[in-house]
Amino acid sequence: QVQLVESGGGLVQPGGSLRLSCAASGSVPSTNDMAWYRQAPGKQRDLVASITSGGTTYYADSVKGRFTISRDNTKNTVYLQMNSLKPEDTAVYYCKMKNWIAGVDYWGQGTQVTVSS
Repeated sequence: QVQLVESGGGLVQPGGSLRLSCAASGSVPSTNDMAWYRQAPGKQRDLVASITSGGTTYYADSVKGRFTISRDNTKNTVYLQMNSLKPEDTAVYYCKMKNWIAGVDYWGQGTQVTVSS
């Protein structure tokens, strides 16, 4: 089993920044892809950004140029640096790990990000 714990959410003004962290523990596979999703009230959960074991990244169009995903494999941690935040970025942000070999996805419990003046 793998446990994912997100942190770093909070309330920030428009134009501000936040850095989310997701720490993995337990039986963490050596090869895994990590991703951040978000879900606003009444909406579906959408992919925000992802990063492979090798460091290849993907970003949703809505966050390109503002968000940066990174990972520290020595700490089994993935980060999401969020800059120039907008009210529409308000959502619960979830971390996901994909274990391709086992065909299993693991999810964190989510962390609230609120962008408001």
